[in-house]
This record gives sequence, C-alpha cells and structure tokens, in this order.
Amino acid sequence: MSHSWKAGVEAAIRAGERISDPHIVEQVRQAVLSQRLPPGTRLPEVALGEIFGVSRSVVRRALTRLAAEHVIDQRPNQVARVRSPSVEETRETFAARRLVEGEVAALLAGRGLEPGVLDALEREAQAEVEAHGRGDETARIAHSLAIHHRLAALSPNRVLGAMLTDLVLRTSIVIALYKRPTLASCFLEGDHPRLLAALAEGDAEGARRAIEAHLTSLEALLDLGPREEEADLRAIFAGVTTS
Repeated sequence: MSHSWKAGVEAAIRAGERISDPHIVEQVRQAVLSQRLPPGTRLPEVALGEIFGVSRSVVRRALTRLAAEHVIDQRPNQVARVRSPSVEETRETFAARRLVEGEVAALLAGRGLEPGVLDALEREAQAEVEAHGRGDETARIAHSLAIHHRLAALSPNRVLGAMLTDLVLRTSIVIALYKRPTLASCFLEGDHPRLLAALAEGDAEGARRAIEAHLTSLEALLDLGPREEEADLRAIFAGVTTS
C-alpha cells in the first residue's frame, strides 16, 4: 500500500482538521487490503480512539461501517476483529460472485456496450498492466477493481449489479486476507483483455467464461491455512495521532 494514507492524515492534523469516522474507515480498510492487519486482529475501541485521537463514539461509527463492508466482525459485548472467513465461506463467496458476475457480463455482452464505455474499460486494463510493471500493487488493485465496479454499475439488471458491488468488495477483502505471503501480486495477465474482447464481440458465453476463469484463478492463489499472528495497531497507524 502507498504511504499516501499516512501523509494525508498527518496533513489533515497539521491543518487543524478533526479526524472523522470516514478517515478511520479508510485507514483500517487500506491496512486490511495491504495485508498489514491480519485476519482475527483485535480492534479495541479504546486503543483506536487513542491512536487516532478521537472519542469512542467516532470509533464506533467507523467500526459499524467497516462491519457493513464485511471488513471486520462486530458482535455485542465483544471486541471487534478483522474478519477471518472460514474456508467454506470463502469458497461460497467466490462461487456466488462467479454466478452473479458471469450473468452480468453475459447480459452486457448480449446487449452490447457503447464504444466509449469499452474504451474506458480498456484504459483501466492498460493502466493495470502499467501499474503491475512498475510494481505499484496499490494502483494495480485499484484499476482492477474499477473494471469490475464499472461492470456492476452498467448491469442491465440493477439487483444483480448491487449484488455484484457487494461481492466485489467481499472477495477483495478475502484476497487481501488470504493471498499467499510469498505472492507479490494477484495480477493475472490477459484475463481482463480476454473479458473485454468478449464484451466487444457481443459474445455472451465467452464473457461469462472469461469471468469464471478469472475468479477461479484468483481463488487458486489463496492460502486458506490458519493465521495466528497479531498485529501491533500502534505501529501500523504510527503518525496519525493528534498529539
């Protein structure tokens, strides 16, 4: 992950801005996506409040939103933790996304996309390749996600589009949590161009197959073994206090 999150928070503090719950949501989300907050990490309200220099009510609002985004688990009378999905839940999440996104892609191919839309998707795919080439994994992930979020937004079936938006986030979190430690990137060369080619040709079944193959390959990159490490919250969020 880029260091820009830390610089942004520090700049806000110097400018006299108050750290708000959206700030905390973004910092925790990005720390999870960059694999700096492992599955099961405890997120005590008091500790987060001290780290960010905010009240517990601000922290609670942030944790509620993070729970809604499936980033953390939050249960009554228990300390919130970074989500630790089971192997079964992970498999089910990928299976659901294959079904939903495969259908969305098929519908879009069958209906046909306007040239401007295809051009925008192709620019994202090229930007992903370039980001991978320069070793900028944060940017690569952002461009990859932009492709799938745009498919969700374009879905002719709005219910499927909303489901896909949720599933893209859920699978992104799972990938961040369980990507093999030795794997620098989950870049799958050629996957997005193959999908875009099927969409451009109006090949509904080809688009469906491209999505299914892409997600199956991503799932194969995961290490679903147990995680026992505990993160040091103060070290992760160093420099974001108001003191």
